[in-house]
Amino acid sequence: MPVLDLRAASAALRTRTPLVHCLTNTVVQAVTANALLAAGAAPAMVDAPEEAGDFAAVASAVLVNVGTVTARTAEAMRLAARAAGAAGTPWVLDPVAVGGLAFRTALAAELVTLRPTVVRGNASEVMALAGAGAGGRGVDSTDSAEDATEAAAELAGRTGGVVAVSGEVDLVTDGRRTVRVGGGSPLLTRTTGAGCALGALVAAYVAATGDPLTGAVAAHAHVAVAAERAAAVAGGPGTFTPAWLDALDAVDGEALAAADVR
Repeated sequence: MPVLDLRAASAALRTRTPLVHCLTNTVVQAVTANALLAAGAAPAMVDAPEEAGDFAAVASAVLVNVGTVTARTAEAMRLAARAAGAAGTPWVLDPVAVGGLAFRTALAAELVTLRPTVVRGNASEVMALAGAGAGGRGVDSTDSAEDATEAAAELAGRTGGVVAVSGEVDLVTDGRRTVRVGGGSPLLTRTTGAGCALGALVAAYVAATGDPLTGAVAAHAHVAVAAERAAAVAGGPGTFTPAWLDALDAVDGEALAAADVR
């Protein structure tokens, strides 16, 4: 496993407070914004085509999440991705439900050619994006992260970036080095928005650290540790989300350094 300083990554996030431009799922915008704030970043939800390119060029990082994409927001995503690339701004592609729906699948394939810094999705989404599967059941994966190992490495080679695959044990690879992040809680899959928020946190950490592999691993570890703490006090899905936001705020560098990262 590569040596990753997650303690330093946590300090960088809190010190630099990166501004994350989120073009994201309308179902989860509030959860995503609150997760960024709790972790130490700043959110902005700018999805108008007239503004997306300009804002992407000045933000610290960009998240492109195709969860509830329309023709209008698809154009904003294209403009934001191109502007981020031109400005050297890191950006994250979250290919929600890619594989099963033609419009978003074609859009995600187009966005991949713009070389996202990180692709973050579940195993079925990543495999479909890499051309190695047909997608999952809507937003739910029908494959494990380990099933996507080869596809993730191939996709990372194609983009020149990092691919992060969520699962019972998360897998993060740059095509040469692979890191696994354990922990978390099943309650993450029984509430809306945790995966989408994770994509935004990946963007924040990559901006703060300047290292896509370290940033992606730190974000996954942060979410996992916070989920474990929240699950310990939550009565169920309804109380888990606010407890998780509190835990995102409380997780520090020492907690990340002790996370299940291997």
